[in-house]
Amino acid sequence: MDILRAVRERRSIRDFQKKTIPDELLDKLMEALIWAPSAGNLQARKFYFVRNEKMRKMLAQAALNQNFIADAPLVIVGCSDSRISSKYGERGVELYTIQDVALSIMGMMLVAHENGLGSTWVGAFQEREVVRILNLPRHLRPVTIVPVGYPSKIPSPPPRVSKKEAVEVVE
Repeated sequence: MDILRAVRERRSIRDFQKKTIPDELLDKLMEALIWAPSAGNLQARKFYFVRNEKMRKMLAQAALNQNFIADAPLVIVGCSDSRISSKYGERGVELYTIQDVALSIMGMMLVAHENGLGSTWVGAFQEREVVRILNLPRHLRPVTIVPVGYPSKIPSPPPRVSKKEAVEVVE
């Protein structure tokens, strides 16, 4: 697999086919999540794979009525685990756990793309409502909602800043 090509070609998908994701493919997504790099190898993250239609609709409502979330056959909620990350104090809880979730999700998104699935990162949601819907324990904080499924349509590439604008080389 050409990873740079996958990074360039992956799109944020918000239109999904009504097609179930096979269990073997779900297992690959899980593998990608758990093999991602982790701050201090604490692995201070937990992921919920939500296939239940009623719960997907509730999550879409909690995400400010972003209804495309409910249309995906799978919604992954990535959570940080403050109980594990407290080893590194406030920075561990407030930053490292978020980084762990983000790294895991990006790896999973690339595996999803490689296997014909689309996804998008959703960060706009009512956190307390997501906690209630999933009945999350106090030590878990939802960081992202990621709908996953077979794309109905692939959007055009969005504009990107130049390398010069994004990167400063220090020698």
